[in-house]
Amino acid sequence: MNMRAPHLTFEPVDALAALCKASGDPLRLNILRALSNDSFGVLELAQIFAIGQSGISHHLKVLAQAGLVATRREGNAIFYRRALANNEHPGSRLHAALLDEVDNLQLPSDVQERIAGVHSQRAAASRDFFARTAASFQAQQDLIVGLPQYRDSLLSLLDSLAFAASATALEIGPGDGSFLPELAKRFSRVTALDNSPAMLELARMRCEQDGLANVALQLADALNDDYPPADCLVLNMVLHHFAAPAEALKQLALRVKPGGSLLITDLCSHNQSWAKQACGDLWLGFEQDDLAHWAIAAGLTPRESLYVGLRNGFQIQVRHFANPYENSGLRATVTGKQ
Repeated sequence: MNMRAPHLTFEPVDALAALCKASGDPLRLNILRALSNDSFGVLELAQIFAIGQSGISHHLKVLAQAGLVATRREGNAIFYRRALANNEHPGSRLHAALLDEVDNLQLPSDVQERIAGVHSQRAAASRDFFARTAASFQAQQDLIVGLPQYRDSLLSLLDSLAFAASATALEIGPGDGSFLPELAKRFSRVTALDNSPAMLELARMRCEQDGLANVALQLADALNDDYPPADCLVLNMVLHHFAAPAEALKQLALRVKPGGSLLITDLCSHNQSWAKQACGDLWLGFEQDDLAHWAIAAGLTPRESLYVGLRNGFQIQVRHFANPYENSGLRATVTGKQ
């Protein structure tokens, strides 16, 4: 007698099988490693791993089916990022363990060099944009968000921190210098750092206009050049111009004195890709959890968060991350400074 086997579905087992399949290829493991603190487009990943677009797309599809990568569309491009384990999904422990193991892997040196090359291309595009548009940048930026729209929220947070009269501040990417007068009132010494001579000239004109004697302007690369740490480091609508924001936070955290604060004002994640062309944005905002995750990885502690809704569909996040005193020994070792 013929018997028909009952139709059974093993959805949890399917999820585990997909994870095992996705992790069974060295290239896919290296892709996950490369995506640990960054996101890349298909063409960038093809460049990084020196394979064709169709080949990298196949591996990304396998990773996506296993829930190991997530996608985000920016205009006509799709960017991939690593997806964190969801405790409510089957295989979450295996997922988390896999990512932990992947983070202990060392990427091949040639892959690391090509990642650095992609970051250099992004940074060059950003510098070129500001060199071309310095005179009109603020008007273009105001199409998205201007300082008046978040100034009060940022100042309320800044004043609540009650810095000492002797405290110092550092603003990365001051733009036309609009926020420098507020910092000059609250800190004994302020340093404004920019890698664009044209933008720094606008900040210099603001300082002269307002007589800001305690503000020093410095032409420098915030991630590679030398400059003193500060009690308060400020990034206003700047992080989305960095080629690799997570890595940037690691470097910038070293410039915050023990017990000091990093203040970030930026856009929440959005899908208005025209901002890339109009304002030179490399990233369309950030997920709130991503900023917290990156800051923790950089040794900082998430503190207050404020959110400002805008009628044009954007939302601003004003975030405070503290550098705890217990990290002071490590940071003195890393930076060579107390």
